[in-house]
Amino acid sequence: MTNTKNVYLRNKDILEEIHRSKNSYSSYTTPDDADYDIIVDDIKKINIRSVAQAKRNRADKIAKDNHAQAVEENTSRKKPRLIDFKVNWKKIPKEDLVFRVMTFDHIPLQHGRVKTPKIVADHYEKLTFPPYQHFRYDETGELVCVGKSHWIGDVETGEFSKDHGQMTDNLGRMFMKLCDRYGTRSNWRGYTYNDEMRGAAILQLIQVGLQFDESKSQNPFAYYTAVITNSFTKILNMEKRNQNIRDDILEMNDMNPSYTRQNSS
Repeated sequence: MTNTKNVYLRNKDILEEIHRSKNSYSSYTTPDDADYDIIVDDIKKINIRSVAQAKRNRADKIAKDNHAQAVEENTSRKKPRLIDFKVNWKKIPKEDLVFRVMTFDHIPLQHGRVKTPKIVADHYEKLTFPPYQHFRYDETGELVCVGKSHWIGDVETGEFSKDHGQMTDNLGRMFMKLCDRYGTRSNWRGYTYNDEMRGAAILQLIQVGLQFDESKSQNPFAYYTAVITNSFTKILNMEKRNQNIRDDILEMNDMNPSYTRQNSS
């Protein structure tokens, strides 16, 4: 009898679905240009150091992909070791690398959208997630744009579009699984309005789920858990406020309030 590990949700799987979802809002010169090796917040930061790090990231990804494939195809008792698939990052040509640059250069301005702008995004169109562009080195050593988020059509001759993409079905199912699992925790499962909490949390995740920024963190699980916690707490406070109003009305009419009010007095 073999023991199989029950995997709940992994950050790796969530990140893959986020990446697929964002790609549906984006346009690339070739399909290979959709997969980036490093994220920078300014094109000026693409230098010797960032190129070296991008090569290391690419080498690690190649090694892990080859190892995962070998594990899946393995029929012997001896499991393949990750170290056996190690790739020399120095041999990876920089022309193979893809750099994601977080930028608003291709996003239309929308002055006045926010009365008191506090961040750069407040001056531009409201978007589903932070915008970016992908760059590669060409044969002459120049950086060339090969992809844009919130873009439809050719990278050079296309146009801005923020509504043509969609979240993947798998990511939506992950949101539902997260909310269902969170709702069964001991500090939440006893409330009669637990279903309302889960529904509100799912709705909130759909609205802000793609706002997760891979350039700042590789832990979307923690980000989504914080969103769910805030949503659950919001519904709890709203229900408590409504209950207090009901109890006040009952007491004003010389009727018994809820057991919660009676026990607290």
